[in-house]
Amino acid sequence: MNERRNHTTQQNSPVTVIGLGPMGRAMARTLLTAGHPVTVWNRTAGRADGVVADGATLAATPEEAVAASGLVILSLTDYRAMYDILGGATEALAGRTLVNLSSDTPDRTREAADWAAGQGAGFLAGGVMVPAPMVGTEAAFVYYSGPEKVMEHHRTVLAPLGTVRYLGGDPGLAQMMYQAQLTVFLTTLSALLHATAMLGSAGMKAVEALPELLSSADSISDILRAGEERPGGALDAGEHPGHLSTVTMMGATADHIVETSRALGLDPALPLAVRAHYRRAIADGHGGDNWTRIIDGIRAPR
Repeated sequence: MNERRNHTTQQNSPVTVIGLGPMGRAMARTLLTAGHPVTVWNRTAGRADGVVADGATLAATPEEAVAASGLVILSLTDYRAMYDILGGATEALAGRTLVNLSSDTPDRTREAADWAAGQGAGFLAGGVMVPAPMVGTEAAFVYYSGPEKVMEHHRTVLAPLGTVRYLGGDPGLAQMMYQAQLTVFLTTLSALLHATAMLGSAGMKAVEALPELLSSADSISDILRAGEERPGGALDAGEHPGHLSTVTMMGATADHIVETSRALGLDPALPLAVRAHYRRAIADGHGGDNWTRIIDGIRAPR
């Protein structure tokens, strides 16, 4: 009976959202749809108009926003903004839980967790891994880290935002995963546009090039899974068998991409960075190993 009562209370508990960019507004609306009373605050108050029209309550100050709910979600540019906004509301933080879904470094995230604890507040770090229009959909998922007890207490409330993926007690873990995921995402975006510019120099329109390039990008996960039941297992074991591809072979391809880019007058920064990984591995005597050997140079750059 107590568990049922707690579950019901969590389902209907008030939530505060601070920061009303596209992501903050999407989260506020998702929580309203899930039945939670939502209080919002933003430096530019006019950004709250839409969510207030949908049923949210606009707080006059950060302190009022924090005091309105036991769970306070932050969707800000970075962690510095958290201190700027909440620095004058510290007396209201005791007994609350901050869920900071802003981007920053893992170290700054850990420092923020310590700061919150010093104010008597719980703290979870998180990273939303979908764009704002996808928040609250079946495709949405959010990484979290911080004290497990705090995570489990608020899991039901946070679940509507996206599938909860809890990584562990270190507050920096969710931020690390978020940055790792964005490393793949941002690098892929740059690669797609570099390749589009390449093809554009030959007269191919983006509308023709991108479908081909996206098909190639979609196939990468299948290629990496081929021949390895658990992707990453060989990396963890320090094994780099070169029977299918080698550092030397991939490095030659990287050379050709740099040469082509330069001949076309394109910015070579991205292909040069990629080529540097292979040249380092070859210089270290690993030309015959699988291309995965480049991770050694990434781990210990000169």
